[in-house]
Amino acid sequence: MTLADAWFLPPAAALALGLLALAPLGAQVLARGVVFIDLAVAQAAAAAALWVAALVDHPGLTTTQMAAAAGALACAGAVAWLSDRWPRQREALIGLLYVAGACVALLGARQDPHGRERLASLLAADVLWAGWTQVAMLGVAAAGVALFGRRLASNRVFYPLFALVASLAVPALGLFVVFALLIAPGLWQRAGLGKLAAVVLGALSCGAALALSWWLDLPSGACVALVLAATGLLAAVVRPDTDHA
Repeated sequence: MTLADAWFLPPAAALALGLLALAPLGAQVLARGVVFIDLAVAQAAAAAALWVAALVDHPGLTTTQMAAAAGALACAGAVAWLSDRWPRQREALIGLLYVAGACVALLGARQDPHGRERLASLLAADVLWAGWTQVAMLGVAAAGVALFGRRLASNRVFYPLFALVASLAVPALGLFVVFALLIAPGLWQRAGLGKLAAVVLGALSCGAALALSWWLDLPSGACVALVLAATGLLAAVVRPDTDHA
């Protein structure tokens, strides 16, 4: 690789570290049956970041990240409480939390002249523009998941760790990519792939999507999410769900 091609390293590293951080959490999400938690928590983090941008003049990265983490932790706490209080209705209630967070985010975006652009970036970030700062944040997230990986079955570990990882991943990768990185590897594992094979397939999918985005001049975040979604859907073809029977 030449120096002219080195620009490709940060987005590739960001996706690789995001995959390492999110895939183990995604397996827990599917096992717990709280698929909407990612959408709800990530949306809460985005809403907090948007309101900080609207209320604070040129907030720094630290201020924005702390606000996003606070929003994500608050939402994760609400999800944990709802799951314990009304387990049969938890997915519906978590879905309502997502809708509420989306509305709060829209209201925050309306207060900022650049709110529409910020909101679009938080939904589907252009990963090709990821820098080493984003890579470092995702590295922290991946290290945290690796450190506490054996304790993810505990609610006291899973919910706050999920919130913190989501608050780091969403600004760098966007909500759509984060959701795809969570769910697709978990579906592949349910289809019979091992953990390592699922991560490798995820990395190959991300690499193919980045190349597709570059060659066709398409938004990278949308391309990555689409390729991951397509390969995740293939898991249902390989091993159809027969639970309804």
